[in-house]
Amino acid sequence: MTDRRDDGRADESDAITIDAVPVPVMGYDVSAGTPVIAATNDTFDATFDAASIGTNVREWLRRNCAVDESEVAAACDQLAAGNAIDIEIGVRTGDAERRPVRLRSVGRSSDDNTSDGADGGDEVDGYVLMTELEPTSADPVEFDRVASVITHDLRNPLDVAKAHLRAARETGETDHFDQVEDAHDRMERIIRDALTLARGDRAIDASENVAIDAVASDAWATVETEAASLEIDDDLPRLDADPDRLQRLFENLFRNAVEHGSTNSGSAAGQDTEHSSTDGPDATESARDEPVRVRVESADRGFLVADDGPGIPADKRERVFEPGYSSTDAGGGTGLGLTIVRRIAHAHDWTVSIAEGSCGGTTFEFRPITDDD
Repeated sequence: MTDRRDDGRADESDAITIDAVPVPVMGYDVSAGTPVIAATNDTFDATFDAASIGTNVREWLRRNCAVDESEVAAACDQLAAGNAIDIEIGVRTGDAERRPVRLRSVGRSSDDNTSDGADGGDEVDGYVLMTELEPTSADPVEFDRVASVITHDLRNPLDVAKAHLRAARETGETDHFDQVEDAHDRMERIIRDALTLARGDRAIDASENVAIDAVASDAWATVETEAASLEIDDDLPRLDADPDRLQRLFENLFRNAVEHGSTNSGSAAGQDTEHSSTDGPDATESARDEPVRVRVESADRGFLVADDGPGIPADKRERVFEPGYSSTDAGGGTGLGLTIVRRIAHAHDWTVSIAEGSCGGTTFEFRPITDDD
């Protein structure tokens, strides 16, 4: 297999080039311990977002993948070490959809080593073949995941509707029915999104310039917040985002903070938990005397959501994103709240990280991925 020159053009003196390969091919070179793109074929250029020669492979994958960054890092580490990779991930294609793709590395053949390096062969350490896979919509595991998403995300507006119906019966005030109607509209949108997910279409419309503060306020109104309080900074940025998906991100973060920062939180009743007071450095912190406070603030190129609850220990901050993870065995939650948060963030090409707040508690930070990262 012969690659192309640094300008991406195939050497016409070679009988066979990577352009003859019918699947997308990326040639890479390991420079200072980091794999960088050294060549691409025509099929690659027609299928995926353009990749310039010299682009860091890890950064290109981060911008175009819907997978955990740790998986991308591990694959690139294997390439840098000269080891083979054979993984399946979701890569964004030219139509902006993320589709399942198999990444399989192959080494250069001995025929690629030309004596003078005129074809660029000496500048390519190996190749990655990218084979697009057909989504398996009939996979029972995927159906279970969709069912879990529906169960989890519908709980927020369903709780709100129940609360307002109860208040309407007790007070006779008809204004509560407007809130019930809004909650029902929200459930309809969630069901529509879940059906889209079930069909394998995970694309989002992030073309709208969204006011983060307005979306956060709308999300807070849909969550059963008990006595908790919300503070929103005035200097929050506007970002290109899908407002509906972004609202779901905020809803899950708010619900998570309220449940685990209040003395009468749902975690004690066996509701869905991603972190709880039992995860904190001292279990006695669960005896909280005042409602949790939640803040939405601007961060470098992005935003953060912080609370003053018991926090998440450093050794559990990655685990809370795992599907089904729950810090309590008390019962029935799906453990998908923070999984959905990270999935929505990655779909927007944002990084998400967890840190301890300046006054304790938990801080979730979201930042757009850029070429400088």
